[in-house]
Amino acid sequence: MSIQKTYPHFSVKSKKVNPILLQDEQYVIRWLTQYGALTKTQVIRMLHDKPPNTAEKIINNLKRQLLISEISGGYYLGLDSMVQPDQRMISAVWVLLRFITQVEPMAHYPASYPSQIFFLKGDVGYEIVVLYDGEQHLTRLLQPDEDLKYIIVLPHIQISKELKLPKAPCLFATVDYAGGDEPGVTFYSGGEQNGTEEIGL
Repeated sequence: MSIQKTYPHFSVKSKKVNPILLQDEQYVIRWLTQYGALTKTQVIRMLHDKPPNTAEKIINNLKRQLLISEISGGYYLGLDSMVQPDQRMISAVWVLLRFITQVEPMAHYPASYPSQIFFLKGDVGYEIVVLYDGEQHLTRLLQPDEDLKYIIVLPHIQISKELKLPKAPCLFATVDYAGGDEPGVTFYSGGEQNGTEEIGL
């Protein structure tokens, strides 16, 4: 049986969505409402079916209409300039972006704690869980549905040996902020307590 997920009703409380906005502009408003501030690079990457210059025009149009604002000199975008970026969510979105060409624009949204993001790829649901050092116990709170898979994002892969994993398929990932606009994301397979192996996706 494939997992059944319904997308939550979308309403923007802090910004009223203008009905004449283009669909891609509405997507940007939705993503910034769901996840809070994102990096400008992330927003451009999420508009993956548009050339970068077209994505820039979409962002600039929303800024002209005062529907989104620059944060930290334009490195981040948010619904207003006072939004504080959530670095845990930022990391989760970098992982999501590795799958974004296979995920519908409305088929990803915030997940229940301790996960950050749920997304649907084909008929399979995935949850992205970002853990910091000292949070290994949080995996005990995960309650997988049928056909749900987890991507557990760790500060370093050695932590995987300390986790109590849910009874569901698990991948591990690390996000390496080594400079530049986009970090490196490395995935590891295994999901067993006896070690992991780096994989390519």
